[in-house]
Amino acid sequence: MQSTFKFTFICCLLTTVLISSCSKSNKEGRYIPKNAAMVILVDGELMTKKLPWDDVKQNAMFKQLYQDSTLDAFVKNALDNPENTGIDTKKDFLFFVQKDSTGGYVAMEGSITDKEKFKKFNAEATKSTQATEKNGIQFMGNDKVMSSWKDDRFITVIDMPQLNDINKFSNSFGDNNNPAPVANRNEQGICIQLHELKEAVSLGKESRFTELVKQKGDIHFWLNVGEISTGSTGMAALSMLNLSKLYEGSITTASASFDDGKITVDAKSYAGKEMSDLWKKYSGNKVNTDMMKRFNGKDVAVLVAMNFKPEGLREFVKMAGLDGFINMGSAYLGFNLDDFVKANNGDILLAISDINTKGGTMGNPDVNALFAASVNDKKAFGKLIDAGNKMGKNSMGNNQVFYNTNDKFFAIGSKKESVNKFVLESGSNKMDFLDQISGSPVAAFVNFQTLFNAGKDEVAKDSLDNILFQASVKMWDNIVAKGGDFIDGGSTQHIEVNLVDKKTSSLKQLNQYLGKVGEVMKAKEEKRKQEMAAYFSDEEPVVTEDATASPN
Repeated sequence: MQSTFKFTFICCLLTTVLISSCSKSNKEGRYIPKNAAMVILVDGELMTKKLPWDDVKQNAMFKQLYQDSTLDAFVKNALDNPENTGIDTKKDFLFFVQKDSTGGYVAMEGSITDKEKFKKFNAEATKSTQATEKNGIQFMGNDKVMSSWKDDRFITVIDMPQLNDINKFSNSFGDNNNPAPVANRNEQGICIQLHELKEAVSLGKESRFTELVKQKGDIHFWLNVGEISTGSTGMAALSMLNLSKLYEGSITTASASFDDGKITVDAKSYAGKEMSDLWKKYSGNKVNTDMMKRFNGKDVAVLVAMNFKPEGLREFVKMAGLDGFINMGSAYLGFNLDDFVKANNGDILLAISDINTKGGTMGNPDVNALFAASVNDKKAFGKLIDAGNKMGKNSMGNNQVFYNTNDKFFAIGSKKESVNKFVLESGSNKMDFLDQISGSPVAAFVNFQTLFNAGKDEVAKDSLDNILFQASVKMWDNIVAKGGDFIDGGSTQHIEVNLVDKKTSSLKQLNQYLGKVGEVMKAKEEKRKQEMAAYFSDEEPVVTEDATASPN
């Protein structure tokens, strides 16, 4: 079990520098089953340029791992240089997850430069004595991990029975006389199937996968929500509530690029026929920039805007079979679903700014928070306002909220002046990020620096938390995002995560940051263990913090 874990860890570690499937011809999909639950492809040529292995070695957690005296020699050899495994780090590398009724497996695929090194690495990792051959394919492994290679291509399969939550739950709490099925997986047989996979049942013929791998990006992701939900207790509950249409036929694709000072993600979401028809018919237009300009916050921390067709919400609720439940609940408050659809014009805005932790009371910060919506029918909207007042009378707490409305807008928020200005005055707030998020049905902006500044006094109370906090302040600047356009059968999203350091590769920065996070988490765990030991031994705790966990 220990050797299996270390082998899996090493393979996952290598994905940070190995290569991907950005092939224009979608050749990587050729060896991936069409119903794979998740696929990750890494463009190794780009990744090794952006994050050389010498930089990976400077990661704090890498150093701690390498200094572990119990580490096997073959692991250290791989950590010294991934090419010591015999894997070609200048060619495509991918891994995918396949689920079934008894769990599932993870498969890793790539190219080999040195078969003898690859054979030696697998022999030491899996405690195998010799390789076997079948159908012209070489095999080496055990009952949990099996590596195979033919010519210069390798496929490694790792058994993952824990991927089925329902079986795990049933075996723990179910009928002992009728336990859930347990996998007796034939990893060698799976390797043969993958090497000889017919193109017709692979992702090589999947047009959406082809579109994905043609996109620019260092890493590409494919998530089949319907397949990943197999054996999930949560998805089983959704099926019982007739909400399975939310995920059946749902596919999400994304490509991520690590550039200097930022991480860019372009994603696309597909759905089943009924959901796709709703998206296509009722998807929104452009967010209302006038509403965003009406918000008079100075130091904006969070802003989310959306444009949608209210009729689409009604059709979605009906499709899910929830209209009866919603109307019964809203009837108590004096309105129904049709009133809600008729009331609003499809524009909403949520904004938070000017957070002052010292200006609040009883731990609640003073903040300018506002929610606004465009009005379509003032009389119908009046029913929603009356419902809100009714809910407010029955709620607990003394937090004040203020609202105002006219023929065009309704606004409710924590600051009376801000609410009144939004409704009564024209928009004049020229936020420097508006051009980046406008033009699509959904827009979002998050200013990490504003949020960090609001929480600095609280985290300073714990030295380890403060180390992590300072690292985060130096790392994260903001997020700008837009999306919701329905193009070629799917809904698109574009996200940019901007870093404070604009000149250094974001991949290098992320490598160092994650190392610091891991280092601090380990120090916190050691601190917790010492405190617990002292508590049960009735002695004063002598807590030591990892000296390497420094802010730099």
